[in-house]
Amino acid sequence: MNLTTIAMVLHTPGNNPKTIEVRNCMRKRIGVIGSGAVGMALAKGFAKHGYDVVIGTNSANKVDHLAHATGTRAGSFTEAAKHGEIIVLAVKGTVAETIVDSIGTANLKGKTILDATNPIADAAPENGVIRFFTGPNESLMERLQHIAPDGNFVKAFSCIGNAFMVNPDFGPQKPAMFYCGNNESAKTEVKEILENFGFAPEDMGKAEGARAIEPLAMLWCIPGMRENRWQNAFAFLKK
Repeated sequence: MNLTTIAMVLHTPGNNPKTIEVRNCMRKRIGVIGSGAVGMALAKGFAKHGYDVVIGTNSANKVDHLAHATGTRAGSFTEAAKHGEIIVLAVKGTVAETIVDSIGTANLKGKTILDATNPIADAAPENGVIRFFTGPNESLMERLQHIAPDGNFVKAFSCIGNAFMVNPDFGPQKPAMFYCGNNESAKTEVKEILENFGFAPEDMGKAEGARAIEPLAMLWCIPGMRENRWQNAFAFLKK
């Protein structure tokens, strides 16, 4: 969110002039790539917070439904990417690279790309542990950054369920949200979004930090897979 402060002088009868500040909230355009549960939750969240949102889908027959369900505008992946000054990538991990490539680097160049994807494989979980198609020394976000090197990828929203992505209520303590990326301005932009969405942002450094953040999805899912407990979030205690 960009904030412009405007000084105004109020003259009231019998009183001295008073100067107040008016905060003019100029929120950037958001393009959400992905029409599943995560994409819809984040599209509604950004709309709730006053952003101009277009949600994208690769299925033309879902456009009207998406617009109605999210209260935003809907279109193709490319239309959403062109609209957004900030891009939200919320697609299945197995197709994320293909979709980023198909959108085209020109539509991503210089933009903050909030990457909510996880490299979850199609194979069944093992004893409640979901499987990844990446290795321990790589991340899906790093792969995506390689495909679109001029986009400013920032990993976030990948370690919590879609039901808790917008202003979650876990009592007095805000849940932590870990984020990382190579571009500091993009990270600052995402940090502000995370704060507005009710999280305590925790900066995990450059893109390599996604190698640690993405596997948190495995940990988050284990209670759900084993005990049907999905109302979880992470906290990061510091001294």
